Amino acid sequence: MTSGNGTRAPQTGTAATAPVDAAATTWRRSAFAAAPVCMTAYGLTRLIDDRHGPGPDWSLGHLALLAGVLLFVPVFLGLRRAAAPGRGRVRRWFADAGAGIGLLGVLAVTGQVLIDLFVGFCSVDRATMNELFERVQSHAGVKPVFYTVGPLLFYVGLVLLMTQLAALRAIAAWRPVVVVAGIVLAAGDLDLLPVAGVLFLLALAPLGGLPGAVVPAPLIPGTDPGL
Repeated sequence: MTSGNGTRAPQTGTAATAPVDAAATTWRRSAFAAAPVCMTAYGLTRLIDDRHGPGPDWSLGHLALLAGVLLFVPVFLGLRRAAAPGRGRVRRWFADAGAGIGLLGVLAVTGQVLIDLFVGFCSVDRATMNELFERVQSHAGVKPVFYTVGPLLFYVGLVLLMTQLAALRAIAAWRPVVVVAGIVLAAGDLDLLPVAGVLFLLALAPLGGLPGAVVPAPLIPGTDPGL
């Protein structure tokens, strides 16, 4: 647009913010794939580190895990947006509950990873790490909040949201089943974390394209995206 003297006026409003919005949309959508990839990287690094002690493998693996966990923030928010369009109060409440529980789990796992990184940084061998872990976890509330009960909320929230989306036929019914399988594998044997990460990737990666998952947009009644 030009002004009266023939000079071009600066763009404002939607046109000016379009590149920013596009970048944010791309970042949110990529989180659905990047989060499981980072968790898979942590699992692979853990397999390489046969000592499970202080050193580059411990630090790099936990940094990958930290990145993966934090990337689940836009994933939880995106799944909530996809599950909660419309006016149904119960539907919105269920989606809010799933996202809220999942985000509490994100906080718990983040705290656990930060503790693990701190202990690894302050230790010279595995024996020192064990001693420091015992001292840290001896404080009231630390173990249940960051190591036992708290991290479970991450998985509970994820399963709730995936189950709701499957019940709404917004995603295929096999996707929450694959997520549950990944959770069972990770809980049963930490050496299977890479497999669990791949299962999460298979189930979650395409869901960044769900209506409303990246930007608020209601699902069209009667449609089945088949994701």
